[in-house]
Amino acid sequence: MAGSIAASAFLPGSPAPATAAPKNGLAERPDSLDVRGVAARPGSSSSAAVRAGKTRAHAAIPKVNGGGKSALVDAEHETMPSSSSPAPRTFYNQLPDWSMLLAAITTIFLAAEKQWTLLDWKPKRPDMLTDTFGFGRIIHDGLMFRQNFSIRSYEIGADRTASIETLMNHLQETALNHVKSAGLLGDGFGSTPEMSKRNLFWVVSQMQAIVERYPCWGDTVEVDTWVGAHGKNGMRRDWHIRDSITGHTILKATSKWVMMHKLTRRLARIPDEVRTEIEPYFFEHASIVDEDNRKLPKLPDIEGATVAKYVRTGLTPRWADLDINQHVNNVKYIGWILESAPISILEKHELASIVLDYKRECGRDSVLQSHTTVYTDCNNESGQTTLHCEHLLSLESGPTIVKARTMWRPKGTKPQERIVPSSW
Repeated sequence: MAGSIAASAFLPGSPAPATAAPKNGLAERPDSLDVRGVAARPGSSSSAAVRAGKTRAHAAIPKVNGGGKSALVDAEHETMPSSSSPAPRTFYNQLPDWSMLLAAITTIFLAAEKQWTLLDWKPKRPDMLTDTFGFGRIIHDGLMFRQNFSIRSYEIGADRTASIETLMNHLQETALNHVKSAGLLGDGFGSTPEMSKRNLFWVVSQMQAIVERYPCWGDTVEVDTWVGAHGKNGMRRDWHIRDSITGHTILKATSKWVMMHKLTRRLARIPDEVRTEIEPYFFEHASIVDEDNRKLPKLPDIEGATVAKYVRTGLTPRWADLDINQHVNNVKYIGWILESAPISILEKHELASIVLDYKRECGRDSVLQSHTTVYTDCNNESGQTTLHCEHLLSLESGPTIVKARTMWRPKGTKPQERIVPSSW
């Protein structure tokens, strides 16, 4: 009966298919009929049920004679078990979940928009793009190294300018990167491969720096450095810092270095193998022509000048103050030296030059004291009083660590404009 209705729904003009003869007497039907009214073959009940489910699903769409037959087919379809009537495979059912597809498209769009925003970003100041990563490069026929630094917010002081320690750290960083770029960096702090084999490392013995001006937050400075020979058993390293945009000189510095044995902590001669490594990179050019070679007294006491002495005791190194050679980094000494400088000088003057004479290394357990003697008996050309100070940093037990001399100028003094081209 159901099979005839389904067939007539799709083929309304065709006669109903003949039904098979009853086997169990008049008006009796076989136990199993397919959609065409034909008795199903044994063993094919599952496939017949699937085909019957599909036929009933389609038969529910058209309506014949006011929907009576369609309603009958719908009712019979609803009574069929879900396991025997799976959903028909149509084009729509094979599509992916639209909500997941929309979410994926949205994610891709947002990621692309963010990437485009980063690529299209342009700073308001073009100089901020100068050597952004600060890798540095070898210049001047391989004899000089150049690296740019951007002055960070945590590198400036109360005057909104970079501190002297910041500039000195830039000197040290370019020196090490110079050795690395030249392919001479061993496993030590600036040691060459031959030095590492012999447990040798460099220590600074003297340094002089002249500061023309102090850069501000966001400025980009360009640092050049090179090395040369110093006597028979030493090496000289020079630096020149300038503004990367204007070319104005910011700082010039020179230093002298000797070798120390890592185990004995004693000075050592330069082996011939090490000299062979470094001599091809020597460049005989002095950044400071008139070096301050005046001898630094132990405890300055000059009569006839206005002298004031200041002392700061109980200075101890922190763990972070040590470098990989297990002694205090040389830049840290500058901070300790200025600890004993009176606050009145720091507020009204800025450091114009500094000379450092390193006598011995400082270890982790050292306790130091800082002495500063201030002289106010010298005037500059403008009639303003300038200062120079003698400093002594020593262990509280007595031995001297560093001697130093500093020159100070009043804040706001405009230094002489000195422009040096980037290429020699």
